[in-house]
Amino acid sequence: MNSFRTIDDVDVAGRRVLVRVDLNVPVRDGEVTDLTRIERIAPTIRELSDLGGQVIMLAHFGRPKGERKSDLSLKPVAGAVEKVIGRPVAFVGDCVGDKAEAAADALSNGDILLFENTRFHAGEEKNDPRLAKEMARIGDLYVNDAFSCAHRAHVSTEGLTHHLPSVAGRCMQAELEALEGALADPERPAAALVGGAKVSTKLDVLTNLMSKVDLLIIGGAMANTFLLAKGVEIGTSLAEPDLVATAQKILAEAETRNCRIILPVDAVVADKLEQGADAAIVAVDAVPADRMILDVGPKSIAAVVAELENCRTLMWNGPMGAFEFPPFDKATVAVAQAAARLTKAGTLNSVAGGGDTVAALNHAGVADDFSYVSTAGGAFLEWIEGKSLPGVAALSN
Repeated sequence: MNSFRTIDDVDVAGRRVLVRVDLNVPVRDGEVTDLTRIERIAPTIRELSDLGGQVIMLAHFGRPKGERKSDLSLKPVAGAVEKVIGRPVAFVGDCVGDKAEAAADALSNGDILLFENTRFHAGEEKNDPRLAKEMARIGDLYVNDAFSCAHRAHVSTEGLTHHLPSVAGRCMQAELEALEGALADPERPAAALVGGAKVSTKLDVLTNLMSKVDLLIIGGAMANTFLLAKGVEIGTSLAEPDLVATAQKILAEAETRNCRIILPVDAVVADKLEQGADAAIVAVDAVPADRMILDVGPKSIAAVVAELENCRTLMWNGPMGAFEFPPFDKATVAVAQAAARLTKAGTLNSVAGGGDTVAALNHAGVADDFSYVSTAGGAFLEWIEGKSLPGVAALSN
């Protein structure tokens, strides 16, 4: 049983359904250039329409800071939503007030309407209870299908839940089920792979994951700080010397929690970070003083893959190396492909998220082969940090 309510728990027919979606999509010359977020919410919108609901989408676009800005209107996005959903989508230039209410009054069962950018109202980001009450008056039911915005307590993500019956949409449901399956009650052995540039940005992530998984694989430049903490000389590699003591504390705490930490044993080094740079493979304790670590080496890759062969769950956040600059993408690609292979074989539940992570899995050509890949940024990171997300907490049973 889910810890949150879903569309299955409410009667939609004949009701006005306010649906919070993420339409903060890239637009160039009036055209949406990436339909991923629209494709994610399309099943929810179609289902609510099929159930006889009068569907009203709420979304933000950019950062207008409470002002009306023509270049941040959702009107150009409405056409893209219509194409993806395959049904007519009406648009109205406000989300409260006479225009919005008149457009809602004109809806028939199954109709779909997109309201204008919620952030055109200053009260949206302030979670103004007056704006929440005014917006809620338009609907009978609230559906949140925007996990990527759930870490913000805004009117359209949290304020409305105080006035309307509130449930998760299918995209939100899939995200929460994937994350809960990977962290709240994972099938064991469970592993987490955490990469990226800085320990400082992942401290809460590492601390929380230690109590959730059996194995913590650390890659990217952040591994360099942990190597420093173990007394390894890392040449000119990117690291955070002021966090060496913190890294040592994490290593010690992981041991008390019976969480094994895997660090690189060999590395790919070069004298500069650029595509096609002259690179060499060395043991991590033999990094030349004038070179930097830019990827993990083949022995480290083999060790990680061998560990994953024995795991049942994998949570991935962050690349193994500087994958944007071949040849420093080999570890990220190799481990991603191994995780995808194990997922397709049915032995591994693989969940990944974070901007760099999605880009890395796309680079490896395996984003579609993982069990679930989250397109959320800040919300995903806060979830794996163990924080309560206002937009999710409001949907709890």
